[in-house]
Amino acid sequence: MDSHSGHGYTEQKDAYLKRIRRIEGQVRGIGRMVDEDKYCIDILTQISAVTAALRAVSVGLLDEHMRHCVVTAAQESPEAADAKIAEASAAIARLIKS
Repeated sequence: MDSHSGHGYTEQKDAYLKRIRRIEGQVRGIGRMVDEDKYCIDILTQISAVTAALRAVSVGLLDEHMRHCVVTAAQESPEAADAKIAEASAAIARLIKS
């Protein structure tokens, strides 16, 4: 765990949870669409919407990480900053792959 209290997203936690619950509902809706044999393109459209919503949450969390965790680490030491930047770079690489 980080040496500071809270995470960068803490102030926006309720908003993130609301968005994630909305995404969960969208995913359940996709399951219903498949179960009800809906048109392929309609299902793909919904999958695209869920993917975009997840990406938006990811970008928001990454932004919070940079603004909070990386900045806090930079105030602690260059080594801590390097570690947080490496975490962020790895997260960005994973996001780009997906």
